[in-house]
Amino acid sequence: MEILLWLVPAAVVTVVAMLWVGWLGREGRGVVDREVAVRRLAEALSRDGDAKDSRRPAPRYAAPRPPRDRSSGVAVRPAQRQAGRDATRRRAS
Repeated sequence: MEILLWLVPAAVVTVVAMLWVGWLGREGRGVVDREVAVRRLAEALSRDGDAKDSRRPAPRYAAPRPPRDRSSGVAVRPAQRQAGRDATRRRAS
């Protein structure tokens, strides 16, 4: 049991941090009136639309995009084998 005594400070700090965060996040801190929240949301949404229109258009690149790699990450054997090679090779599996 003595060998685990070094864990006590870490456990105490963890418990204190959990209590502190729980106290900070308790319900009722920073409550905003519903009408004020709706007004702020409307202002933010109206600003976002205006900022989007005033920005420069997205840059176009001169080089075309490379074709998408269709690899699934799984190795797949060919569906058909050559008949001549199968007759001469034998596997134990």
